[in-house]
Amino acid sequence: MSDLQQDDIENRTFDEIEVGDSASIQKRLTLEDIKLFAIMSGDINPAHVDEDYAKSSRFQEVIAHGMWGGALISTVLGTELPGPGTLYVGQSLRFLAPVRLGDVLTVSVKVRNKETRRSRITFDCRCANQKDESVIEGEAEVVAPREKIRRRRTVMPQLRLAERGHLHELLNAAERTQALTMAVVHPVDDVSIKGAWEAADKGFITPLLVGPEARIRAAAEAAEVDIDGFELIPTKHSHAAAEQAVALVREGRANALMKGALHTDELLQAVVARNSGLRTGRRLSHVMAFDVPTYPRPLFITDAAINIAPGLETKRDIVQNAIDLVHAVGIEQPRVALLSAIETINPRLASTLDAAALCKMAERGQITGGLLDGPLAFDNAISEAAAKTKGIDSAVAGRADILVAPDLEAANMLMKQLTHLADASGAGLVMGAQVPIVLTSRADDAITRLASCALALLVAGHQHITDAT
Repeated sequence: MSDLQQDDIENRTFDEIEVGDSASIQKRLTLEDIKLFAIMSGDINPAHVDEDYAKSSRFQEVIAHGMWGGALISTVLGTELPGPGTLYVGQSLRFLAPVRLGDVLTVSVKVRNKETRRSRITFDCRCANQKDESVIEGEAEVVAPREKIRRRRTVMPQLRLAERGHLHELLNAAERTQALTMAVVHPVDDVSIKGAWEAADKGFITPLLVGPEARIRAAAEAAEVDIDGFELIPTKHSHAAAEQAVALVREGRANALMKGALHTDELLQAVVARNSGLRTGRRLSHVMAFDVPTYPRPLFITDAAINIAPGLETKRDIVQNAIDLVHAVGIEQPRVALLSAIETINPRLASTLDAAALCKMAERGQITGGLLDGPLAFDNAISEAAAKTKGIDSAVAGRADILVAPDLEAANMLMKQLTHLADASGAGLVMGAQVPIVLTSRADDAITRLASCALALLVAGHQHITDAT
């Protein structure tokens, strides 16, 4: 039995290696990987680093540098098989398919033959995506070490670029869950059909495409995606598509909704109609899950899309909806900051009164599952130093998981400021209905669309578990 520790690295010598031996690693491609590789290599081909250009390219989104995959092969050879002491002699690669954002590569090497005189080993190399499709194949030749080497793993510094994040935790969690059947409403433009196709390609959803068949197929052709394996449910127009999608949920054929190329109001009116079967005792509200590079944890913001000037009862629903969503991503007791311009109660500032009332409602069990505090100014909600300076003794202040804005204008401005000034990336859902609803935007990038579908998948799964208990 080897006493190798998790933080040790040990090689396999030439004599220990047999023909047929293999090793592999897995790695998800993130935009940060692409940026770092571009910085290191100087390869700033716009296909990799310019999102606007990439949207007009053959693949319609940024893709990995080909040699990023080659570098991962080097990682396997240098750390796993043979491991430390390995010297590269040569490598040949064939690039068979693009590696897209969010793809998870399995990078494998397998011993083909050994040359004893020069201690050389030839490996067959393969990089495959999450569908086991080969994206890179080739061979590598190395000089394998003859002496045993065992060292402590070098702890590398944590690097984070000041750029939009990618909500990797959501994607990783969703990969362990069965695909969600999602009615995609009126996907008649290239963005909405591509978003549905990408989520299906990653195994997050099984899409039901609802809308005018000819327009959906034309959109798929324009987006260069194959939808032949998807069920298409034809309707005459967007209004009928919204009603039909809601009916699919009511009949149990779909477990979530995704907005396509129609107005949000048009979809949500069908959801809240008296005979929809999707209504609950709560108001609908929108929750954004943000990955902010300068904040140490996921940050959820509500409501920037639906309720314009919510009253106290609506705010209660907004808070509870956000707490329920955060539970679904694994945060058991989220800290909820009720925002205002100040952190003290002022009768002339209604948002401070509402915040105080919501805290008391939580004490009385009218809001459950979260830890509330407010009113809190934004700096006090997210900065422990600012909270300490103001003398605020609170389990929420400085460590908020959820920010509840006083109205839609404040939430919307906060969300866009984080996106454009703090390089944050967000995924969003409408909560408060019987099923989660994904609201897409033409401005969303691939990771945002995927993360929103992953979020819906996690929420639906959590709701199922909750209902069962």
